[in-house]
Amino acid sequence: MAVYTEVADEELAAFVSRFGIGELRAAKGIAEGVENSNYLIHTTEGLFILTLYEKRVIEADLPFFIGLMEHLAGKGIVCPRPVKDAGGQALGRLAGRPAAIVTFLDGMSVRRPSVGHCRALGEALARLHQGGADFAGRRRNALSVKGWRPLFEAAAPRADGVAPGLARQIEAALAALERDWPQDLPMGNIHADLFPDNVFFIGKDVSGVIDFYFACTDALAYDLAVCLNAWCFEPDSSFNMTKGQALLSGYRRLRPLTPAEAQALPLLARGAALRFLLTRLVDWLDVPAGALVRPKDPIEYLRKLRFHARVASAAEYGFVT
Repeated sequence: MAVYTEVADEELAAFVSRFGIGELRAAKGIAEGVENSNYLIHTTEGLFILTLYEKRVIEADLPFFIGLMEHLAGKGIVCPRPVKDAGGQALGRLAGRPAAIVTFLDGMSVRRPSVGHCRALGEALARLHQGGADFAGRRRNALSVKGWRPLFEAAAPRADGVAPGLARQIEAALAALERDWPQDLPMGNIHADLFPDNVFFIGKDVSGVIDFYFACTDALAYDLAVCLNAWCFEPDSSFNMTKGQALLSGYRRLRPLTPAEAQALPLLARGAALRFLLTRLVDWLDVPAGALVRPKDPIEYLRKLRFHARVASAAEYGFVT
């Protein structure tokens, strides 16, 4: 989450008034993340989240995101429920941007996930995959392997200014993944961005999953690979196999992996690391002037990419047969 677009008080109050959630009392920009403009809004009816969509979000994709959240909430998955206006519409326009309001979820994200958090996250991810299995919407993953080269080409001329030799390392990794990317794995609707700041906990229990604006239809095991990258590395860039085992066992308790998924996991993890390396690199190089945003270090994911390149099998992530 972030704030790229400032909204005038009067315009914001008028927008909120359309949704039947009371009168606006206060609004505060949320600085975390790098994709959309987000505000915590306080009305006479309670707390809500307002999102203005920009950057990589394509307006035509918004009905998929909104519909998936509504579907999952109806299945008992604790995620934001879109708020609809008097005409039954969840999407509107504010400050020249598509915008929506969703319900506020209790709980806190964790900066240093424990083994218990990782196990609970694995179970929550499996429930999300199961809950989304019968959602009729489909959306291609624009940030999968076919989308990585355009990102690289946009960043390549300045990449070595971030780290010497970075462009060459990315090119080599990208060429290998384009050649070897796995096909015909079990598919479904995935979150695709399930970082710790997108999961809320109360104690060790997951109390909410947020930020579905990269959700898409792709290999289910790719979502696990994203989580291995986001949840199971320590600050010194070492992989914590105990956390990996907890994440995988929590997931597999509800949805077992096929042999093909287990075999593909190291390659999927490399791909997920490259995806976030590339998007972070683009953001690092192109932060809008004056934006209330903290760009994330792309080199963190270069180190993770190097680790995955040395992994021979899923057993090295804690996968126990």
